[in-house]
Parts: sequence; structure tokens; C-alpha cells
Amino acid sequence: MKKVVLVTGANSGIGLALCERLLSQDTEGLQLCLACRNMPRAQAARSALLASHPAAQVALLQMDTSSISSVISAAQEVRHRYDRLDYLYLNAGIMPNPQFDIKAFFKGLFSRNIITMFATGAGILRQRDGVTPDGLQEVFATNLFGHFLLFRELEPVLCHAGRTSQLVWTSSSNAHRSAYNLEDMQHQGGAQPYSSSKYASDLLSLALNTHFNKQGLYSSVICPGFVMTNLTYGILPSFPDFLWTLLMPVFWLFWLFMQKAESLDPYVKYHSLTSGLGNNYTQPRKMDIDLETSECLYEKLLQLESEMRKKLKDKEKEVHRSPAACESS
Repeated sequence: MKKVVLVTGANSGIGLALCERLLSQDTEGLQLCLACRNMPRAQAARSALLASHPAAQVALLQMDTSSISSVISAAQEVRHRYDRLDYLYLNAGIMPNPQFDIKAFFKGLFSRNIITMFATGAGILRQRDGVTPDGLQEVFATNLFGHFLLFRELEPVLCHAGRTSQLVWTSSSNAHRSAYNLEDMQHQGGAQPYSSSKYASDLLSLALNTHFNKQGLYSSVICPGFVMTNLTYGILPSFPDFLWTLLMPVFWLFWLFMQKAESLDPYVKYHSLTSGLGNNYTQPRKMDIDLETSECLYEKLLQLESEMRKKLKDKEKEVHRSPAACESS
């Protein structure tokens, strides 16, 4: 049977490059589904993939991970199309452009963190987050909660006795424990929502392994390296694109596709790197995570899921009641 692969955020950047890589290795053995927010761009991506792989099976799915109703609707469509899902690449994400905090800079000049500040920009670069129509912090919803909800909706096609399936999270080397606060899960009071969301995905991956390995589902985390995408072009100095391309390593998110899911370490993040000679390789690095915190996050996400589903149902009921109320008045 053909492997069914779903990739979120697949119309450009890392997601599109992954799809190209998958098809270049196994065009006839895959059913590939591109889950994207922007359908015109998704159609263009599909056309590009079919131009180089005419025999490929490439389907499109409209989904915005920042929207609860969009994720639920998309998941329903997936369950309608497929009775199984072998790989789910949770790749869609956003990163607000960092802004220079001049007050924090001058404060840092007279602190013990001055060297770290100049070396990494810690404390002086702030990101402005938004709020979704569902009332969630935008980065949290897009990068983490939307994917968690998608997984929850797709459990019936991911978990099957007698076979394995795999989740792969696109994380980051910028996923730092220091940016994360379990009591502020959505990072409402912080200035590093991207780092917080990626650290949370590392934690969640561990929790999912704890709960679902016995059902044949395995979760892994990868850092693709500093990759030139629309997201990173927005924060780098405006040098010519080709110069940045020469300086940046090439990633192979595809590497996990070739491994046995059972053999991967749930406490490890797999980093895509490029040597000085241009050779690509993958290096496992232990994540700064623990089981207790991952379990707490998992329970909090389940609770938030329950609350958001209730709000969605209440909103739907209100919509159905409105026409009758108007008629009676």
C-alpha cells in the first residue's frame, strides 16, 4: 500500500522542499497531501511538484492552524479521504519579526548579562504577538495548539494496531527553556513567543510518545538548521539573497522518513547540519526537557482543547438561534 503523508505549511519554504525531497525518493509509493492556509499558493506548489514528478499523487487541503474551526474541518476531510495516515509532518509556523528594545539594551549594559546580550541578542530583541479570532495568542495557536488539535482529530487514522505511524515536528535550535513558562502556556506576558512555542513542541512530542507509543504512534523533533525561507528573510540584514544562501546550511528533514520510528530517541532533537565541505549530515542532541513538565503541558492542552471546543459549540448554537430570534422580533 502507498504511504500516506500529510505536510502542514507545505506551499513554500521547508514544507515544500520536504515534499520535493519525498517525491524524488519515492514518487510512486506515496500519497502526498499538502495542508496549506493559502490555496492559490498551494495550487502553485502542487503544479511545481507535478511538473518535476508527473506521476505523483499530490492532493491539497485547506487548513489554517491558527483557526480551531479550520483545523477541525480539515481533519474531517482527511478522515473522509484516507483510512490511514503514515506520516504527519507538523511544519506550519509563524515567527514575528524581532524588534530592538532600547530600554532593555541600556539596562543590559550595566548587568552581568552584558556578554550574553551582545553574543545572542537575549533580552534586547522582542517579538510582538497577536491574538486570533478564537482568542488565543497567535504564535501559540499557529505553531503548537493548532497542530495538537489536528493530531487529536486524526488519532483514528494515525493509531492502528499492527503498524506504526510517525509525527515529525519542525522545531528550532531557538527552543529555549528560559523562554517558556508553564503557567503562561500561551506566552502572553513574554517577549519570545516563537522560542516558547518551539520549546513547548519539544515537550509535547515527549508526552505524545509516553501516551501513544503502545498504539504504534511515534513522535520526533527536528531542527532544520538556519534555512532561507520567507520567514528568515524577514529578519536578516538585506544582503543579496544569494549571499545568504551560500552562508546557510542545507537541511534534510527527509532523514527521519528513512529511519525506523521505534529506533528514535524521544529525548533527542535531530539537527540538520552542513559541514565546511558542503556535506549534509544529521546530529542528535539531547533536549532540555523533562517528563514531568511535558505531562503537565499535555494536561493543560487537553483542558484548553475542551474549553475551546465548548466555545465553538456555543458559538454555533448562537448562530443557529439568531435567525429565529430575528423572526420572532
